[in-house]
Amino acid sequence: MIAYIGLFLSALIAATILPMQSEAVLVGLLLGEAHPAMILLVVATVGNVLGAVINWCLGRYLLRFRDRRWFPCTEAQLARAQSWYRRYGRWSLLGSWLPIVGDPLTVAAGLMREPLGPFLVLVTIAKGTRYLVLAVLTLAWV
Repeated sequence: MIAYIGLFLSALIAATILPMQSEAVLVGLLLGEAHPAMILLVVATVGNVLGAVINWCLGRYLLRFRDRRWFPCTEAQLARAQSWYRRYGRWSLLGSWLPIVGDPLTVAAGLMREPLGPFLVLVTIAKGTRYLVLAVLTLAWV
């Protein structure tokens, strides 16, 4: 049970704006062969999607504080993110699994008032597929 909690937390934190890598935790658990791969994939995906929902909420509800000094983005960064999201729309969320740009995409979706339903579907597809590919490659390599 501790392994699942650790994987869930690493995946959740990795999907937020905090730096963390959940892939190494997943690969380590897959190589240990002590837990069913499918359950590991579900736990990692749920944690990572929940972290993306936290980002969506940040974008959706914290925009009203953008004039505060502690706000994490400048006006220029906000404008760039909104412009990018307007250009590519909700389908850009299929790139939410990407390093560096994936987390800001989920924040931008909140800024742009993307409905939660389509957000969840696209982010789950993106993040779940990333973990599935990683698991297949890991297990095929062993």
